Amino acid sequence: MKRLAAGAALALAAVFGLAQAPQATAAPAPEEAAAAAPAFSVMDYGAKADGSSNDSAAIEKAITAANSAGGGIVRFPPGQYKSKNTVHLKSEVTLQLDSGATILGSSADTYDKPESNPNDDYQDYGHSHFHNAMFYGDKLTDIGFTGSGTIDGAGNLITGNPDSGEADKIISLTRCDGLTLDGITLRRGGHFAALINGCKNVTSDHLTIDTASDRDGWNIISTTNVTVTNANIAANDDALAFKSDYALGAKLPSGHVRVTDSHLSAKCCNALMFGSETCGDFTDYVFQGITITGADKSGLGMVSMDGANISDVHYRDITMTNMHSPIMQKIGTRKRCGGNPGVGHISDITYDNITGAGNTPSFSPTLWGESGGNHISGVTFHHVNLTVPGGNGTMSTGVPSNDSDDYNPKSIGTRPAFGWYLHNADHITFNDSSVRFAKNDGRPAVIADSGTALSFNRFIAQRGSDSPADVILQNVSGYCLADSADTTGGALRVSASGSSENCSSSRRPS
Repeated sequence: MKRLAAGAALALAAVFGLAQAPQATAAPAPEEAAAAAPAFSVMDYGAKADGSSNDSAAIEKAITAANSAGGGIVRFPPGQYKSKNTVHLKSEVTLQLDSGATILGSSADTYDKPESNPNDDYQDYGHSHFHNAMFYGDKLTDIGFTGSGTIDGAGNLITGNPDSGEADKIISLTRCDGLTLDGITLRRGGHFAALINGCKNVTSDHLTIDTASDRDGWNIISTTNVTVTNANIAANDDALAFKSDYALGAKLPSGHVRVTDSHLSAKCCNALMFGSETCGDFTDYVFQGITITGADKSGLGMVSMDGANISDVHYRDITMTNMHSPIMQKIGTRKRCGGNPGVGHISDITYDNITGAGNTPSFSPTLWGESGGNHISGVTFHHVNLTVPGGNGTMSTGVPSNDSDDYNPKSIGTRPAFGWYLHNADHITFNDSSVRFAKNDGRPAVIADSGTALSFNRFIAQRGSDSPADVILQNVSGYCLADSADTTGGALRVSASGSSENCSSSRRPS
């Protein structure tokens, strides 16, 4: 926290000098007392922690005292704190929830009403309004939620569009600089457990989110410089989503993000997702050491629906099970963003050491670009091994239907390949990768339609007994299959129409 180390003694003196104000209690670890921020217990400001009394006013008083002292820690000792009003956060203040401390949401309908927003039409209602939350702040610096306690909406937060007085999120922050979310648990968050927009310098370690009976886990929107480690997020809707919308009246950049050593699941939707709100550009993301154990849409989803350019994104060491679509990229033309956006781009994406098992034969792993200059470009798969359910018969190998305004895997009709379906995709490389099915399938392992420079190096594909070919190339300029085979070691059967082969040495890595 800024200003705290040098100003701790002055802050304490200021607090002790307040007439009839509760004294600040020393932070734990006496050997670090000189450098530690002062701590303010909510119990000293009137909190009852009995699970029924409204403790919102006491929490706000403690926050104000900490902020007035130049910054500090607002401490929640063990107990149940009912919070029936929106708590307004302030800069330089961290809320510390001790083990056994739980802040509970309320059904009293006394939270702040949603503010008006002239940009409502550009994103869903929940993304457009921020005041109607258990905890809200705007333009704050160096704030945090730490400890090992819990903030629980208790089934009282709204998953749809809330009426006045109802909250639909636990934590709602806009334009913050310096946010820490460490150790705490967020449960039953309504539409969002945490929604941040237009922030920067965010760190999180050992955050637990359980919204499996509600909706989204954590939406990180138009935010830069983010580090998330050891997260455990179980959601119903999207678990961990990176978005950029127009709720703040501008196209804002997103990027410089690292997410490592985390576990994600999503009952109905996407586990690790870009979009669907995608106005501003995204760049420089690394996801590593992640386990995904369910998603009824995409495991690793990436869509550009509203004109965003998504680039320099890298997935490493990821294991997925029980996915509808293990990997999906799509460029759409919804254009739900201010300023007359064009069509976006997806480029420079890598997947390294990925294993995944899908659970529906319809939503094969897919790269779907748009026509013209909006192809997906520059995607490399290295040691990516996927198993899909299979079980379909033979079908037309023509281009399936597509709703360009819809980002969901189902927006594209049943893929004519059981494995990879590539449409309008250029400079796509598979190295030491494979695709298999759990049940015999009559479709090819791969179909590529309209693209350039597609390379398969040491690629393994299972062969369906009735499939017309293993790899079908339609209007592909410059394809190459090198040292590739089916699962029995036989040569892959290739059917190419309107396509040309190019296996120059520069496209065959060792």
